[in-house]
Amino acid sequence: MKTLTLWMMALAALPISALQTQNIAGNWQGTVEAGPQKVRILFKIALENDKLQATLYMVDRPSAPIAATVARDGSTVKITIPSMNGKYEGKLSADGNSIVGTLTQGAPLALNLERATPETAWAIPEPPAPPVPMAAKNPSFEVATIKPSDPSKPGQIVTLRGDYVITTNTTLHDLINLAYWIHPKQLTGGPAWTESEKFDMTGKPDAPGQPNVDQMKLMIQKLLADRFQLKFHYEKRDLSVYAITVVKTGAKITKSDADPKGLPGWSFGRSPAGTVFTFRNSPLSQVAALLQNSMDRPVVDQSGLSGRYDFTLTFTPDAAQAARLGLGGPPPAADNPDAAPDLFTALQQQLGLKLESTKAPTDVMVIDRVEKPSEN
Repeated sequence: MKTLTLWMMALAALPISALQTQNIAGNWQGTVEAGPQKVRILFKIALENDKLQATLYMVDRPSAPIAATVARDGSTVKITIPSMNGKYEGKLSADGNSIVGTLTQGAPLALNLERATPETAWAIPEPPAPPVPMAAKNPSFEVATIKPSDPSKPGQIVTLRGDYVITTNTTLHDLINLAYWIHPKQLTGGPAWTESEKFDMTGKPDAPGQPNVDQMKLMIQKLLADRFQLKFHYEKRDLSVYAITVVKTGAKITKSDADPKGLPGWSFGRSPAGTVFTFRNSPLSQVAALLQNSMDRPVVDQSGLSGRYDFTLTFTPDAAQAARLGLGGPPPAADNPDAAPDLFTALQQQLGLKLESTKAPTDVMVIDRVEKPSEN
């Protein structure tokens, strides 16, 4: 008891700044500058079940809170944000009231955080109401703009913004892939520009609510027929494919808790370890369709797994895969000791899945007619 009392007396004698350095729970806020844009970031750090956890808020962009984990090693603070493929790393000041660091989500951006006080604290925004699903069974785009992409802007985006469907840096082949989920080797008969010229598309549906994946595919199919005058037929051909199967020890992917009727989410980007694919609420058939964007042949799902899944896959692409993804050449492994393994190895190690080379009867779309998109 005497030892405990002496320890408590010593603790009480510590200056407030020293006490603060022992506890980083609280609200930390700072501003990221990405070109002309300034984004206010707030991390709410709390101790839960003897572990530090964080919640990320975009103060000026109301959105659902984003879960993160926190690690502390002396003055080094690391925050990992799995759903954004992001991380923050910084150094805690001696007084425990500021962190100088970098937020990385693809490209690193300086982000210095200050411990919020009652006088300086930013208001945490209320999350937006969940989107209302689209009820229409046969939707179309009421208005759609299509324009050539800016060649100075790299990367590819396919997203929903409200009820708008938006694609950036997508070729006609990419749009066909979105609409019909097929590989370029399942396309034949079209002119060369269908694989090389890139477009930005923004479409507003003619029905209220957020479309699910089938509704989005249907709207893009109609857009292709109307604006690109796409006409085609199918033929069955034996093609070399990669088949997704499960390793003997079983799959390591997590079933999603999201609405199974909701729109699957996916993204890809770069991290210091390599290329990162993130899937949310995604069936394996969609994973196959998206994986084949980086492959030299179609990918088919022969895993036997049903349902929707959440997972992240990090791998180092070879030169051909990087070129297909628009990432340039891959970083040399010798220069990056922390580089992720190649795609085939990463699938087995991280997800318990593998790609097997085989042949299978596969539908091939034969393009009979296509034109460059009509004026907006």
